[in-house]
Amino acid sequence: QVQVTESGGGSVQPGGSLRLACLVSGGSFSEFAMGWFRQAPGKERKAVAVVSASGTNTWYPDSVKGRFTISKDNAATTVYLQMDSLKPEDAGTYYCAAGETYGGGRPASYTYWGQGTQVTVSS
Repeated sequence: QVQVTESGGGSVQPGGSLRLACLVSGGSFSEFAMGWFRQAPGKERKAVAVVSASGTNTWYPDSVKGRFTISKDNAATTVYLQMDSLKPEDAGTYYCAAGETYGGGRPASYTYWGQGTQVTVSS
């Protein structure tokens, strides 16, 4: 059974940084594409960073490109999301997801989901 557990959320001022971590247990982590998704209240869940199973391919939407970095540690079965220069619009619940295929930013491409971690960006 695959379990996905996020950590590292919190409250930060605009311009600050946070690093989220996502530990995956069970399954074959090295074969999973991984994604981070953000959902604000009343809004749809959208991808903010994805990485292929090997870790060599990544994708970011323009809204976070240059500020967010996703990395995959297959030995630790963990994927990280480094978030810098945070803006109020980056606030929301961040979900980590694992999938057997690299489907980019489409939520339907991911099979296993965590419960989410909250990120607040305000002064």
